[in-house]
Order: sequence, then structure tokens, then C-alpha cells
Amino acid sequence: MNVRRTPLLMGIVNITTDSFSDGGLFLDPFRAIDHALRLVDDGASIIDVGGESTRPGSDPVDEATERSRVLPVIRGLASQTAAAISIDTRKPSVARAAVEAGASIWNDVSALTYAPESLSAAAALSCRIVLMHAQGDPKTMQDNPKYDDVVKEVRDHLAMRVAAAEAAGVDRARLIVDPGVGFGKTPAHNLALIDRLPTIVGLGLPVLLGASRKRFISAVDRQGPAAARLGGSIAAALAGAARGASILRVHDVAATRQALAVHAALEKAGSEH
Repeated sequence: MNVRRTPLLMGIVNITTDSFSDGGLFLDPFRAIDHALRLVDDGASIIDVGGESTRPGSDPVDEATERSRVLPVIRGLASQTAAAISIDTRKPSVARAAVEAGASIWNDVSALTYAPESLSAAAALSCRIVLMHAQGDPKTMQDNPKYDDVVKEVRDHLAMRVAAAEAAGVDRARLIVDPGVGFGKTPAHNLALIDRLPTIVGLGLPVLLGASRKRFISAVDRQGPAAARLGGSIAAALAGAARGASILRVHDVAATRQALAVHAALEKAGSEH
């Protein structure tokens, strides 16, 4: 496996009560900021701040609650780190407020389909935009997801969302795409998307891969809590890096950074003999 270049690491900070891996741990803004700064020290170039869980079966959060969770953390981080700050939200109003507070990336799991004004809001902002594929909404997306060819269908959907964003006035250079591992996919679908990631890379845009601690890892190995999926998360990260991912969204930044560094060193040593 050849890791062609080292992807950027996006550290996850969930300020929620019900995220699948760390819900409830960082509701206090000072604790969330401290955790984010540790992720930066561990090697994260981007911090992804989210105030609404989009795990399978999750319930939506109202705008006021989401804003109250994320904005103090974004403001605090913006004054303490040079790392890029990403807002993980579907809501245009939350994205606008987050960018005003210091975020420079809008990570939208709905690919700008959640609200009628999502596209126009993205065009009006100057930040980078992540367009992610999801089949269905978080509440029901894992209810028997079906595809004829998951990789082709995800690629085609992302291509359409890219075209829609460009038509709305979003500069293509601001766009990032994400195949949406775990969002309306079976374990087999997720594995196919990671294995055939070059098809998504073929869209000609940076690809973000978020496989960290996802449930498909337990389906491959054995059942267990999300925090017990580090080995599988690293395996998926290395596979994604080898297949052209530009950004890896991860919980365990230090371990992922080390795995990528050692693998790159081994590849370099092998090429010198």
C-alpha cells in the first residue's frame, strides 16, 4: 500500500449529548476548547466543531441550542490557535454565525440540501464547503439502505451537488467532497467506498474521509463500543490516504498521525533499496 501524500487531519469535537462516540463529554465550552487544543497539539490541522449529532437514529436539534453549543467554542478556539476551524452543521444560519465567529470551513452532511437557502448562503460566504453524501436523514438513513452501485451513485450525487453549488455562485476551488461513510450505507457499502475512493477523487476535488470509529468496523471484526475501534479506524485512515484522501476526519489524532508517519517512513525506506 502506497500512501501517496500525507492527508491533513481533522480532529473531531462534538458538543452534543448523543454523538455515537463522545456524546456528553464536551458540553462545557472550556472542556471542549481544551480538548480541541490538545488535538491541535497532537497534529490536527483542522478542528471540526459540531453541536448536533447526525449519528444513525439521532433527533434534530433546534437552531438556538446548536448555536449556543458551538459559538463559544469557535470564538475561544479562534483566539487561541492558528488551526482551521470547521463548523459541522446542516443549518445555513448556524454556518453564517460560525464563520462570523472564526470558522473557515462549513462541513455540511446534507451537501447544501437541508434548507432552501443553503446554496445561496454558501455562495455568500467565503469559507470552504464540504459536500457530503447521505442517503436519507439521520433518523432513518440506516433503515435498509440500498444501491445498485454504491460508488457510482455516490460519485454521481456528489457531482450533481458540486454542479448545483457552482451554479449558485460557489467557486469550485472552495469545494471539498465526502463520500459519507456510515450515512445511509451498509458495512459492505462503506468498505466499497473506501476501497474505490479513487473514483471519488476523480471528481477533481479534495476528498474528506470520515471513517473514524464508525460501526462498520465492528461488523468486520467484533462488536464493541465506539472507543474500541481504534485499530479499524487507523486501517481505514491508511487505506484512505493510499487512495487519495486529502483530509481524514478522526477522533484519535495522535495515533492516526503516528500511523501515517511510520507508514510513510517504511515506504520511503523501501523505495531506497
